[in-house]
Amino acid sequence: MRKVLVTGLGGAGRTTVAAATALAAARRGKRALFLSAEPGEVLGVPVTGHLGEPAEVTDGLWAARIDSGADFRAELLTLQERSTAALDLLGAARLEDEELTELPGSDQFALLRALKTAADGDWDVVVVDMPPLRETIALLALPEQLRRYLRRLLPAERQVARALRPMLAQLAGVPMPAQWLYETAGRWDTELAAVQTVIESCNTTLRVVAEPGPTAADALHTARAGLALHGLRLDTLVPNRILPLDSADTWLATLSAQQGKYLRQWYEEWVPEASLWEVRHLGRDPRGLDDLTLLDTQSSCTTFEEAGTGGGLLQGDGLTAELDWDSEQRYDDPWRVEYPGTPDDQDDPRYVWSLRVPGAVKEDVSLVRRGDELLVTVGPFRRIVPLHSVLRRCTVSGAGLADEVLKVRFTPDPELWPRTR
Repeated sequence: MRKVLVTGLGGAGRTTVAAATALAAARRGKRALFLSAEPGEVLGVPVTGHLGEPAEVTDGLWAARIDSGADFRAELLTLQERSTAALDLLGAARLEDEELTELPGSDQFALLRALKTAADGDWDVVVVDMPPLRETIALLALPEQLRRYLRRLLPAERQVARALRPMLAQLAGVPMPAQWLYETAGRWDTELAAVQTVIESCNTTLRVVAEPGPTAADALHTARAGLALHGLRLDTLVPNRILPLDSADTWLATLSAQQGKYLRQWYEEWVPEASLWEVRHLGRDPRGLDDLTLLDTQSSCTTFEEAGTGGGLLQGDGLTAELDWDSEQRYDDPWRVEYPGTPDDQDDPRYVWSLRVPGAVKEDVSLVRRGDELLVTVGPFRRIVPLHSVLRRCTVSGAGLADEVLKVRFTPDPELWPRTR
């Protein structure tokens, strides 16, 4: 199953492109599901179904609405049911469905759960209408971050046998964490791990929508480093609302020339790492299935093969793109450990940890080693990465950014490194 997560800059038309992408897949014989948090209709297309029972829009295309309020109520009531004993002990009054209103942030968890549920379904393609680009990057990084918090706050190895808990509590003089707390943390970790697996799958890719212009160019330039830092796979950049080149209107021709300037820049920056689909402006706001079809049939694309790389990773036309499942070279672990030494250096090896961060500048990059983790900050983006086992016995001896590649150098710690005789 292929999962296409469509995001973009605010007001760039990401919901439009997401709906058109799902329809394009259905028109080519795929069984497609379109997920959106937008209420009611999306561009004249009804989104009345839910994940349990998606609504059929047209042949091959189903749509479902992500209802964050219903999701929040269901999760809270389930948690309340599981905590019955503890709540009764405290004399707590139960909350009823009718009195629950969702809290800030619940829409993010609802979207992640919807993505996992859809990934378990019988679909060929799932297209998800995601939040704006910066929010999407943070959202897709959330499962990894939350799992790290759980491991730090409630490490599984600290659990003790139920029979020993009262005795240890008396010896320590403080109450021991209840077993249900570890069980809850374990359940959350399992659920987060499942979502993280979907996000990191080679079948899950991002599609970024932007309207060519100076503001969009600056935002994309910044976001590229965030995408790379979190290992998010971008298959397509969609320049949207492309104006005609041959307009006699001076004002329209000026805007078209500005779009052309940034389009050329994006082709240089993004190809061949991603394909570009230019979606033409219809001259009106798109509404309904006919307009969504036009967005597909009137768009043009530049694939890797057409860009002269010889890879041909993306094939197809219009807004459909099929991944070449035999080509895994783009989907390696973004962090690579290299050993640049020679056989003569075995007694004093050096290791280099590399990450490509396109668009990053030295002033925006910082590194902090904390125990067995490396805290990496690139502009507004931050990620805490666990060190590979071999690097945990090393010290950071230097770092540098050159040719858009961040390289961190490690030297073995004599106190921790096995000595050879």
